[in-house]
Amino acid sequence: MASDIVLAAKFIGAGLSMIGALGGGIGIGLSVQGAMGGMARNPDLYDTLFTNMILGIAFSEAIAIYCLVIAFLMLFVL
Repeated sequence: MASDIVLAAKFIGAGLSMIGALGGGIGIGLSVQGAMGGMARNPDLYDTLFTNMILGIAFSEAIAIYCLVIAFLMLFVL
């Protein structure tokens, strides 16, 4: 009985830790939206905007990857 409660708590904790991945997805979407709008208004700045967009996507995705690592740690290590 106690092991079932611990197992349920692991699954709930892993699921809750993945809520942070939602923020990464929203950040990526807003980053691409802003870059596309800037590229449409000023095509001469395409290279600069594209580079900054890729960096922003990488940083946003890192947060989602950290959440995934924490979820795996909760499931398989604890």
